[in-house]
Amino acid sequence: MLKLIHCADIHLGSKMEAKLTKEKADERRAEVRKTFHRLVEYAKKEGVRAILLAGDIFDSDRPLKRDKEFFYDVVKGNPDLDFLYLRGNHDGEESYTEEGIANLKTFSNEWTAYEYGDTVIYGLELVKENALSMYATFKADGAKKNIVMLHGQVGASSGADKINTAKFAEKHIDYLALGHIHSYSQNKLDDRGMYAYSGCLEGRGFDETGEKGFVLLEVGERITSRFIPFAERTIHEEFVDISSAQNAYSAYQTVKTQVKFNPKNLYRIRLVGEIDFDNDALCRDLEKLLGNDCYFVSVKDDTQRKLDLTAYEGDISLRGEFIRAVSSRTEWSDEKKRQVIALGLKALSGREVE
Repeated sequence: MLKLIHCADIHLGSKMEAKLTKEKADERRAEVRKTFHRLVEYAKKEGVRAILLAGDIFDSDRPLKRDKEFFYDVVKGNPDLDFLYLRGNHDGEESYTEEGIANLKTFSNEWTAYEYGDTVIYGLELVKENALSMYATFKADGAKKNIVMLHGQVGASSGADKINTAKFAEKHIDYLALGHIHSYSQNKLDDRGMYAYSGCLEGRGFDETGEKGFVLLEVGERITSRFIPFAERTIHEEFVDISSAQNAYSAYQTVKTQVKFNPKNLYRIRLVGEIDFDNDALCRDLEKLLGNDCYFVSVKDDTQRKLDLTAYEGDISLRGEFIRAVSSRTEWSDEKKRQVIALGLKALSGREVE
């Protein structure tokens, strides 16, 4: 049985987007390299023949020397394992710095194919010039197992970074291995095949929550796929209603009750609900209190202030003038007034307004 790994969007050298300290950002970049190395060790242990890298191995089209050397050293250090490297929108000409590595298989802006017995792996790097014609120029033998590698956004249109999967239907494709989207997903391509995003190996910011890993493909009578969670750390976003809290410490106790922290992982806590206590330093206070419960925590305040508007009727202040001005808007509903006042008070207190 032929075994393959489909992965993508490793982003070696990423700056890390989770507002980490410099020390932790450096540590996370090292962990991304470590996870890729662990992936290779897993592949060797499981008897995988080739790793399909569906784009964005590097985070920049001019990767740092350290990251390039790491990647190519891993490839050269594992000559019995093929690496099929298809560049993505973050990879550029300077991603290819070494030639003549026998087990590094690359692609171009024309269809390229590599054969492993009766399995053929096709790939094409999307550019403006081939984005519309690639569907017509793709040809596959229906008697073989056919895998296609691409990097781009699936949708109903075609373009330099867009893939119209409907145009690949009935073209004898068994598995379409995609990169560009950083979360795993799989869908039906046609009656014969499927397409999947492997997602990234490690989440980098709070827009990359959830399990991250790769897809293990086993080619027998047909191609089967299985998502393998593999990240060193997982990023979580949790919404916590603190309406019953009377102060920052009771808000902390509410968070601790509702969120099960793993010390290895990263968390964004989004506070919601209505509160009636001064909360200008609430996020900083909670981040300090929760700091020992996990690898990193960020707290966002999305609460609203419980308001007794009658209390501001005689308030001679900018806050009072603002509330009276909003309250006098007869064309607005009570709900809209409440939302505008809550946002305005947040801004007047110097808190971030999204």
